Amino acid sequence: MRANTIKYQTFDDGAGAPRARSPLATSLTLAAMSLGYGVVQLDVTIVNTALDAMGKTLGGGVAELQWVVSAYTIAFAAFILTAGALGDRIGAKRIFMAGFAIFTAASLACALSPNAIVLIAARLVQGLAAAILVPNSLALLNHAYTDDRARGRAVAVWAAGASLALTAGPFVGGALITLVGWRAIFLVNLPIGLGGLWLSWRYAAETTRATSREIDLPGQLAAIGALGALAGAIIEGGALGWDHPAVIAAFVGAAVLAVLFIWRESRAAQPMLPLSLFGHRLFTLTTIVGLLVNVAIYGLIFVLSLYFQRINGLSAWWTGLAFVPMMGAVLPVNLLAPRLAERIGPCPTIVVGACVSALGCLGLVWIEAGTSYSAIFAQMIAISGGLGLLVPPLTSTLLGSVEKARSGIAAGVLNATRQTGSVLGVALFGSLVVSEATFMTGLHLSLIISAAVLLLAAAVIGLGARAQGPTM
Repeated sequence: MRANTIKYQTFDDGAGAPRARSPLATSLTLAAMSLGYGVVQLDVTIVNTALDAMGKTLGGGVAELQWVVSAYTIAFAAFILTAGALGDRIGAKRIFMAGFAIFTAASLACALSPNAIVLIAARLVQGLAAAILVPNSLALLNHAYTDDRARGRAVAVWAAGASLALTAGPFVGGALITLVGWRAIFLVNLPIGLGGLWLSWRYAAETTRATSREIDLPGQLAAIGALGALAGAIIEGGALGWDHPAVIAAFVGAAVLAVLFIWRESRAAQPMLPLSLFGHRLFTLTTIVGLLVNVAIYGLIFVLSLYFQRINGLSAWWTGLAFVPMMGAVLPVNLLAPRLAERIGPCPTIVVGACVSALGCLGLVWIEAGTSYSAIFAQMIAISGGLGLLVPPLTSTLLGSVEKARSGIAAGVLNATRQTGSVLGVALFGSLVVSEATFMTGLHLSLIISAAVLLLAAAVIGLGARAQGPTM
């Protein structure tokens, strides 16, 4: 092959020295970042198939199982903004690799957990590592792809891998539980982590370091406290009752800490959440949509997993198979999304995706105990297909709304709001199905809430972008 047939891009190595990067190195960087985001999303849903098995082995009811899921997403959501700032300060590659190493070690700890308390603690550490991986993987992608169109397609591949892992989680989990046991769902992360670490070390280019970037510790502590208190209030409200003094105190504590967080961020010299970012209309719209979509989707995945196992009596294996249509729909739609966005615009594409998912939820409202799987097949595809359609343009639109120097913190804000939505979705929907006697009523209400929230997300981005102008 002639030398002039290969195009090279020039990157800064983080120390001010530019160096050429081949298309192969750029592609393998994308592979490493996709593994990082993919393993994070895999562990969001893979535990859902194992809930029944973990409950039988470790003990506990729905509330304890909610904590196994929510410990991960609380840490993920609360720490992700600081993780983005750390990447800006120290270098996204260094932080990303540290996150991969911690995630892998925490996965081993989850697999070896002797009781529920240790498992929840290990899941918390996993969540902290996940918070490091996601914004810094996106920052490294933003650094590797300088052309807007190429970046949009790279983000689509990155999102497609993560969406595939998200929806494959229950299926992979079901297979591993049947063949090996529930602890294997965490051991599968070890080869992924080692492979991602090697690819990152070998091919990713370090980002330029902003050594003046400080870490907002008071803001971080307030964020963790507010989100943890809110999730705890919702989870325990379903188990203890909404008028229980501890539940009321948790709600009050969450409100006070949230106000303190906003007050701190408005006055800090270098806040972990720069409120000035919300001066960009599209940035604000996309973060709101990210929050709403995750409330709907993640809450439903949790509740549907319990429905298949505890109401319909399916094994972990068959529960995993029940999610295969979702797994099959996400990837091709993810890859289609940027092309559709180029034709009709990113915001209309997000609107279409949210509406398709909402219609899928409404199509399941009549579901009952023992409903045949063939009767819910199309609706599950619609729910995941809509999600696959909206995530790539949502992410790309947010990144395009701010300057490149703030891409790390911008990605962190998007993912913090999305994971906050996940925490709230699991906590809220789980609180509706704590009793087997009222499970179906809770499931029906969850589906109605999900549809309403998704339609609200469509209205937010559709009407908000229209108010800004026709360029969206």
